[in-house]
Amino acid sequence: MAIDIPEELIRLQRSAAEEQRKALAEPYTEEGWAVWREAAARFQAAVTEHAEAAGVSRFELEMAVKKAVLRPDPPADERRR
Repeated sequence: MAIDIPEELIRLQRSAAEEQRKALAEPYTEEGWAVWREAAARFQAAVTEHAEAAGVSRFELEMAVKKAVLRPDPPADERRR
């Protein structure tokens, strides 16, 4: 069964991934990493809330969102090459 992924979760994961990229691109500072941690916490809370409301596995939902954001399927025309 495919899991329905709300656009809000995609947006939150993209935000967390972008903040991670920024934090890791610079020398460590508490302030720089705090923004990343806060973005990640917002994503995690939203995943938990949606999984409970939809009655789906929280783990499977989180992995589906991360796959959609970090490893999206190539367009159909590129898969045929």
